[in-house]
Formats: sequence, C-alpha cells, structure tokens
Amino acid sequence: MERRGGAVAIRAFMGKAHPRLDEKGRVILPARFRDRLSDGVVLTKGQEHCINVWPREEFDSQLEAVRVRSITSAADRAYSRVLLASANEEEADKQGRVTLASDLRQWAGLGQELTVVGQYDHLEIWDFAAWAAYEAAHDEGFAQLDEGGPPTPSLT
Repeated sequence: MERRGGAVAIRAFMGKAHPRLDEKGRVILPARFRDRLSDGVVLTKGQEHCINVWPREEFDSQLEAVRVRSITSAADRAYSRVLLASANEEEADKQGRVTLASDLRQWAGLGQELTVVGQYDHLEIWDFAAWAAYEAAHDEGFAQLDEGGPPTPSLT
C-alpha cells in the first residue's frame, strides 16, 4: 500500500502472463511484479490446485491470521498443516526466476506452459490448460452478475 494525500492507494497484483517452466523447474516471474517480490517469496499450495506466490510480507500476514485460529477446530488445524507443510521460501535470481518445488509442481499438475494470475495480494501459478478451463467455466457467471454485485465472503 502507498499513501497519497492521506488516502491509501492499493498496489494490487493484477493481470496475467504466460511464462514457461524450464527443465530445472524454474519460472520467470513477470517483470511488472518483481519489485514487489524483491524481498523474497513464499510458495504454497493454493485452492483449485494452483501454486500461490506470496511476497514475504504478505505471507507473514497470512501466518498471523492462521496463528489466531482455534486449535480446537479440526478444519483450522487442517488448513494450517497443509499451508505450512507446503510452504517454500525462495528468492528470485537476477533473471527473475524462482524454483518451484517438485511437490508443488505435482500438486498444480504443471506442464511447461503456465499462466501467472494476479490475485490482489499474491500471485497464482496455474498450468496453462487448467487456467483456460477454469476461466472458461467462470467467465459466463461473471458476465451474468446482477445488481447484487460480486460475491461476498461467508461469515460462517
């Protein structure tokens, strides 16, 4: 976030790019995102079998949210275990490449062709075909949103 004249300007990750996975399991992160990722990233399993790429600071915020969850809730413990067990810290090299751990590549079913999608405070890495199928399945619903607007988070 940046402050501009008293207002907070959000610098969201947005848009998409189509890099390739190299033979060593590395991906070049899009240049327009690299300045926000310069302090390192944390790669984790994401929902719908993608890989989440968190700037270190944003992942620390996620950790705090996980930390305050109830240890008596089986769902909260499961989420915490899966998230933290899958977490890998990485730093981009001079070419902007990060290595995707083999277990994460397998989780996401990655081939060589990828799609990197901006998701406000993090990025998602998808197999190209999986993203195309996801986008096709959800585009019409997006087009048909009524005056109710975008979905709101559940409070339960």
